[in-house]
Amino acid sequence: MENNILLRNNVRLTGKGTKTIIFAPGFGCDQTVWSAVSQKFEGDYQVVLFDYVGSGNTDINFYDSNRYSTLEGYAQDILEICATLQLTDAIFVGHSVSCMIGMLASFRHPEYFSHLIMVGPSPCYLNEPPQYIGGFQESELLGLIELMEKNYIGWANIFAATVTNNPSRPQVKQELETRFCSTDPIMALNFAKATFFADNRKDLENVIHPTLIVQCSNDIIAPETVTQYTHQHIPNSVLKQLNAIGHCPHMSHPEELSNTIRQYLEEQLTKKQTEEIL
Repeated sequence: MENNILLRNNVRLTGKGTKTIIFAPGFGCDQTVWSAVSQKFEGDYQVVLFDYVGSGNTDINFYDSNRYSTLEGYAQDILEICATLQLTDAIFVGHSVSCMIGMLASFRHPEYFSHLIMVGPSPCYLNEPPQYIGGFQESELLGLIELMEKNYIGWANIFAATVTNNPSRPQVKQELETRFCSTDPIMALNFAKATFFADNRKDLENVIHPTLIVQCSNDIIAPETVTQYTHQHIPNSVLKQLNAIGHCPHMSHPEELSNTIRQYLEEQLTKKQTEEIL
């Protein structure tokens, strides 16, 4: 069973530290999007990389459309990976929808995690004015799903440009588009519905782990209103603004994101040591 889980999610371990850091990819991506960031932590941490079933080099024989129709199904994958690797007090770094997936996992087994790091999180993508501006009208999200169903390659091209939102770095857009196109369209569609129509706003106040929230400049997918809302509703959270443009700083600005994560973790360690002395 343990080997099946590691095979199912294409789990890869690197690094040599005693503390574990898990990097979780966002919608339509695989673990390789973290390469430029994860390698910077290998000298100090055990690094866990994985793919969600249907992306990367996972075994699609394990795919269950019912299980993966909600974010809870993806959270269960993370919990099973943690259990298999016998992890405790791991740092969870999630991008985009993985922020909420990691949060859901932390509710069910808080002992597996010590900190949550959310890069471009969104608890709800839908606008509900005037109380909440998630960034999208329902008609826009329905149109996105319809385009995926009718013209997946066309959707990948358009969505990659929207996500990166940075014409000065066309290679990042191309890399993202390639990853979208390498994902099974049916599985991607199911994941898209689970992602874009989820509403985890009421869950934010239940987060018990120290949390870093990372906001990018000109992020269309997770605009500043969303990350501010997330920060305001997660207790013991810190919000950091990057100069990085778009929704994928781990691909476009890995140095800045790595430094931000490391600085936060060092600050948390200093805080813990000070509390222990006092």
